[in-house]
Amino acid sequence: MSRRVPFAQQVADTLRDRIIRGDLPPGGRIVERSLCELLDVSRTPLREALKLLEVEGLVEISQNKGARIMSFTPEEASNLFEVIAGLESLAAEIAATRISARELDALDALHESMRVHYERQEKDPYFEINSAIHDRIVRASGNPVLIATHAGLMLRARRGRYMAIIDPFRWEESVGEHEALMQALHARDAEAARRVWQRHLLRTGETVCAVLTRSAALSDPPAATLSA
Repeated sequence: MSRRVPFAQQVADTLRDRIIRGDLPPGGRIVERSLCELLDVSRTPLREALKLLEVEGLVEISQNKGARIMSFTPEEASNLFEVIAGLESLAAEIAATRISARELDALDALHESMRVHYERQEKDPYFEINSAIHDRIVRASGNPVLIATHAGLMLRARRGRYMAIIDPFRWEESVGEHEALMQALHARDAEAARRVWQRHLLRTGETVCAVLTRSAALSDPPAATLSA
């Protein structure tokens, strides 16, 4: 029997998803009453959920000013994606020599599904499958330290990676980079896998920085509310 997910965790999952997708903008103030009404929850589970997100680095809670969505600056994004590019390119390099035929078949299926969602311009399912591909490549490295380090960075990185597909040119370019990685994995070419994946993540970081720089023109972030 599966264990029931605590209600506060369910609320946190919903809010995290909205933060990643930009529905709750970086720096935005959290208006508890509005969120309670839209999510149909009381303040107790909402506040518990916000504490969970504070631990994850997505929300900041101040005794005097209340809660707000953590800011995400171009400098933070640049630093974050430099590290992620290093980790994931190393994972791709190792995976090229270690990945099993079964794991490679599973990646092929995910890649094809991702490509279909791209052709249909379906951002949300594309993003979920894209994220699964990145995670599988890291796990295929078989390095537990690398896997754990990567997992610790992903909550903030996912918010940035979703921003990258806002740019149509970058989205198309990214799909091509995924295709190049799959070719390198099939060829068991560790150097090509490392090179392609490092460029992929660095380019994603550059796009995220550009999006955040444009967004910085809004000097007064709006209150963090959700549409029904």
